[in-house]
Amino acid sequence: MGLVAGASRIVVKVGSSLVTDEGRGLDHEAVARWAAEIAALVREGKSVVLVSSGAIAEGVKRLGWSTRPKAIHELQAAAAVGQMGLVQAYEQAFAQHGLRTAQVLLTHDDLADRRRYLNARSTLLTLIGLGVIPVINENDTVTTDEIRVGDNDTLGALVTNLIEADALVLLTDQVGLYTADPRRDPEATLVRSARAGDPALERMAGGAGSALGRGGMLTKILAAKRAARSGAGTVIASGRESDVLTRLAAGEAIGTELVAERQTLAARKQWLADHVQLAGRLTLDAGAVRALTKEGKSLLPIGVVAVDGAFQRGEVVGCFSPEGAEVARGLVNYDAAEAAKIMRRPSAEIEAVLGYVDEPELIHRDNLVLLA
Repeated sequence: MGLVAGASRIVVKVGSSLVTDEGRGLDHEAVARWAAEIAALVREGKSVVLVSSGAIAEGVKRLGWSTRPKAIHELQAAAAVGQMGLVQAYEQAFAQHGLRTAQVLLTHDDLADRRRYLNARSTLLTLIGLGVIPVINENDTVTTDEIRVGDNDTLGALVTNLIEADALVLLTDQVGLYTADPRRDPEATLVRSARAGDPALERMAGGAGSALGRGGMLTKILAAKRAARSGAGTVIASGRESDVLTRLAAGEAIGTELVAERQTLAARKQWLADHVQLAGRLTLDAGAVRALTKEGKSLLPIGVVAVDGAFQRGEVVGCFSPEGAEVARGLVNYDAAEAAKIMRRPSAEIEAVLGYVDEPELIHRDNLVLLA
């Protein structure tokens, strides 16, 4: 039995190339096909959340522009115009199958703030319980580099974690993950099944292949790694395959299946892990990395060798090894200026340096999640 066949709650992401007519706005026939396939899954008793690209491409068409703009304010304008068409298209398509839809626009800020994270989760679960199909996209009309998720592959993984879905399906114009770029290496073979998070997969993945979308194969591999944190497996498959979703639901092996083999993170630590942007970074010595990753200890100031960023107390910062790999992230007990003053010092000296002491740890283990 495949991942989709055994899943009761599924997040499906469709890329720009699968819902647009080569950049000339939405392909309404394609939208209708996706609605029909998702409706078939619903009839089988599965709950489906759809993450769909296509708003900017539709906006570019409606505004009469010949190419996708690069200026952020023009992209935001195109997204605002295009969302009207995208939502209308899905609403009409799903209505043909007796299904209601809801538009949900998210930014990283919605997922980085704990209260807004829980509100978004509650809304989505309520919609699912009502039998409504949530159609999700990044809120491109208001995002800046500081608050954007960045691509819909990552957004799909974040939503998968948010609602604790069983499976994430990333539909693209590629057959799946190959051992190398098949356009350059005739010996490349399709990876049928692997463990999500295996570092070898990232080495296999190439760059973006479409002028319309932002997400290449690497973003899909990283999205699968993120989805695995909540125990969800990921399927990367071609949306050009006929009836791909219903065939996956029937147990057919299509594309690449990346299985989650790690223990599901608790909800609070999952929220920490889901931060796409960090407020700052702490570089640790080898002893501190070992204390965190092998011994399950808190991060003490003495193990920090460098402090970067302008973070405040309570913000999420990343913990990096001497080689530059992020090994953990967590809620920091001191702001950046304070952390810089007490780094490389034992906790007993915090009060002497700062004039007070809040906590002996820079990050307590209860507020820290390991990523390695």
